[in-house]
Amino acid sequence: MKNERVRPFVLSAKVSALGCSGPLQRAIVDFAADQPFAHARNKLIEHYGVEIGESTIQRITFGHAEVMFEAAEKGLDFPQEPGSSKPIVVETDGGMVPIMEPSPEAKDKRKGKKLSWREAKLSLAHEKGSVTPVYAGTIEGGVEAAGRQLLNCAVRAGFGSSSRVHAVGDGAPWIVGQVEEQFGDQGSYLIDFFHVCEYLSAAAVAVASDEAAKEAWIEAQKEALKAGRLDATLQALARHCEAPEVDDKEAPVRCCHRYLSERRAQLDYRGALANGLPIGSGEIESAHRYVAQQRLKRPGAWWRVEHAEHMLALRILRINGDWDAYWDKLKQKRAAANDNARQGSQHRAA
Repeated sequence: MKNERVRPFVLSAKVSALGCSGPLQRAIVDFAADQPFAHARNKLIEHYGVEIGESTIQRITFGHAEVMFEAAEKGLDFPQEPGSSKPIVVETDGGMVPIMEPSPEAKDKRKGKKLSWREAKLSLAHEKGSVTPVYAGTIEGGVEAAGRQLLNCAVRAGFGSSSRVHAVGDGAPWIVGQVEEQFGDQGSYLIDFFHVCEYLSAAAVAVASDEAAKEAWIEAQKEALKAGRLDATLQALARHCEAPEVDDKEAPVRCCHRYLSERRAQLDYRGALANGLPIGSGEIESAHRYVAQQRLKRPGAWWRVEHAEHMLALRILRINGDWDAYWDKLKQKRAAANDNARQGSQHRAA
């Protein structure tokens, strides 16, 4: 074309004028996945001697994170292959992240912000005995999306049409419901043992008079549950149940008795222990700290919900071991996330 400008170095290096190369963007996203954007800027200077504006770091990171989120949204179908013969352990739990919503009426977007907390639903799955779980997470999708992601985790971990699923979690009805919906007769649900112990500890205050007696009573009930003697624990509670007219807030023994009696099918600790399966969901609770909260729940940090959703997808992609595959794919075909130009503008950031 007439007056077309040719830039030999730009063509050979495969970079855009005033843009960031693929390797540089990978370094940017890598740092920003763990650190605030201002800290990522300092890391780039320290390790590479490259000075880039914080807004550019933010834009590039969010661009790649959005692509990762959209790829994760596609999901997997219910498997037709038999799958692993080992039980697939699945866990899911919710944790709160700080969300900021700008006021649509305010001319100055720095004012009129609405701050709130939203639940990030995190899931994991792995074969029995494996120490490498597969993770998934969602903020906006609701319980149905969380259930689909739980299935995705299980499929990636080896779940098939003949596999069994051992689910562990607290007594939240939405978790129980999604395990039933996604796995049907192939799944079983066990209430986290520590969660049950919290009910027992509250009841022990009303059952025993001194600290030693409380500890002895709690230990006796814990051993009974682990041995499959739920009825013995229910009988021990029944002897101390508060009167019907007492409010539930003042009736920990009655609440504990009701909680356990209504969940008989979800308290098979004896069977889980006999098969070497976990009876606690501490793994997913720990995952919330290092997968989601480490980046999304920093002091003073508030996120727009779509940005928090995308950053969660970015951190999950890395911990699932898909990081190299993502960047290798971009080498073959330059994606929209590789362009650090502002949306709606022909100008590029430095």
